[in-house]
Amino acid sequence: MTTAAQDTITLKLERTFEQMDANNDGYLDWSDYQKLGDRYIQGYNLSREDRRARALQTFCQIYWLELLRHAGVDGDRLTKDQFVIANRLAVIDSSRLNVTEGGGHAIFDIIDVDGDNEISKDEFARLMRDVWRDDSPETMELFARIDSDGDGTISRHEFIRVVREHFLSNDPDAPGSIFFGHI
Repeated sequence: MTTAAQDTITLKLERTFEQMDANNDGYLDWSDYQKLGDRYIQGYNLSREDRRARALQTFCQIYWLELLRHAGVDGDRLTKDQFVIANRLAVIDSSRLNVTEGGGHAIFDIIDVDGDNEISKDEFARLMRDVWRDDSPETMELFARIDSDGDGTISRHEFIRVVREHFLSNDPDAPGSIFFGHI
């Protein structure tokens, strides 16, 4: 991997860290991951017992434990640098959890409210408005970029591709880099 590629991925992960650090203390801990899951659960008015909510909560918990394992820390919190390194390692080590697949599918299942295995423009707008509190006109431009086949919906395949791009793409303008900047 080139230095420029590493810098792009690092910048994306650092941006994710900053957006997830809910109390702005310079650390991530389990409560930050719980809050991320809660944003989806509340944004979609899901019961905590809903299978989609349980799947997302389970993914967040396993993902957090994998980050701690890969960071090699003694405590239960991560600095920004530890978070970046742990994410890089967790994404390539799929022996326990495939971060790009597991999280992508859990999130997709929540966004796809009608269960038709596609994210419509209305479902995407709801995600951006109710979870990420972004109702700017640019959200529909982002939708169009993620909808790579131009059929007016985001398929599961297109969505998982965007998740992979966030963690693995060296292109700072890839839809995954932009979309997951909201996390």
